[in-house]
Amino acid sequence: MKWGSKMSEKTQLTTRDYLLSIQHLFAMFGATVLVPLLTGLNPSLALFSAGVGTLIFHCCTKFKVPVFLGSSFAFLAALSAIIRPEGVVVAENIPLAQGGIIFAGLIYLLFALIAFLIGADKIKRVFPPVVTGPVIVVIGINLASTAIGDATGGLSLADGLTSEIALNLGIALFTLFVVILCSIFAHGFFKLVPILIGIAAGYVLCIILGAVGVFHMDYSAITSAAWINIPFVTKDMNGVPFMSLPKFELGAILSIAPIACVTFMEHIGDVTTNGTVVGKDFLKDPGLHRTLMGDGLATLFAGFVGGPANTTYSENTGVLATTKNYNPRLLRVTAVFAIILGLFGKVGAILQTIPGPVKGGVEVMLFGMIAAVGIRSLAESDLDFTHSRNLTIVGLILVFGLGFAQMGGLNVHAGSITLNISGLFIAVVIGVLMNIILPQAADTVKN
Repeated sequence: MKWGSKMSEKTQLTTRDYLLSIQHLFAMFGATVLVPLLTGLNPSLALFSAGVGTLIFHCCTKFKVPVFLGSSFAFLAALSAIIRPEGVVVAENIPLAQGGIIFAGLIYLLFALIAFLIGADKIKRVFPPVVTGPVIVVIGINLASTAIGDATGGLSLADGLTSEIALNLGIALFTLFVVILCSIFAHGFFKLVPILIGIAAGYVLCIILGAVGVFHMDYSAITSAAWINIPFVTKDMNGVPFMSLPKFELGAILSIAPIACVTFMEHIGDVTTNGTVVGKDFLKDPGLHRTLMGDGLATLFAGFVGGPANTTYSENTGVLATTKNYNPRLLRVTAVFAIILGLFGKVGAILQTIPGPVKGGVEVMLFGMIAAVGIRSLAESDLDFTHSRNLTIVGLILVFGLGFAQMGGLNVHAGSITLNISGLFIAVVIGVLMNIILPQAADTVKN
């Protein structure tokens, strides 16, 4: 892999670079705004805090890691319980959620200190390819339901293939087909932006279908959005202000902050996935302590201004795998675009009108790439799968990770506090424990 040519910082950005950055913007947008939409936070503020958080992360990691930080789904249940206790947004509870997010960021910083004291080499021994490979597969496959859900337009397949679902799937497949064509057969610039071209093609198709009355295009987000979001003044349709000051309450802190103990393990999996795609060991350079510090400070910032907790985004890692352009500067340009979208409400609202089937078609490609990277990691590590130890570890990671994910994770109740443990976290823990407990053999890895 020609790292230097792919990662070198350019003194001046080209039009192609900006389009590649916009492609990353499309990849992260849906998930980043979905968390605030489900929890009652402000979507524009989520974009703003994600952009600033990404820039903070890049500063902490010496500008070496091509990562974008977006809204974390791990905190979704806890945030919803506080902000929407009866299914209706209570704007007064948002500052309480902010306090919990701030403490989650502090826990991240504590983990960063521990990682710094222990060292990357010891951490790597705990996470060999037999563990990280299948964990990456779990990350990609766990996202598959999101892709199919968007591809069907959020409609259930339980009642069969209705005409509406068939239309949505047709749009998704058309978008996916365009992405595949550009990825495999296109040349030059068009080969670098297959996702952007696919989204544009799918969006135009939806506009045409909407014009003839076959497909419904919803432009309400544009009409209801403010032109400019003013901190502490502008409010959304739920009365949620763009930025608010945090408040600290023990109950909210205990409901939200411990989730950082779960996302710590997910962070290791995401950073490992990103490094595998790029061809670098980011746990060693710039170091796990720096990536954790970046996540922690980004989450702290989000908590102070009113955004959801941030985390490294697998969606953008999928874009890296598809385009094979790993320049971190592109992600920083994406972060600036996200900040602009957060401040200019009408601009950000336009992206919210991208139909679900179009996003679903692109996500099928992105999430499939992530799972394929995990398989590649196992293949390149030259593991001996005639040895039952390796089969056992990989099998348990896949079953526990995918099985618990399909069940919505594991809810642990402690009094009035409920902590949702994700399937990915369980997969990582199982893999690490099995790797430590099961005896090593001389032929585990071929020389």
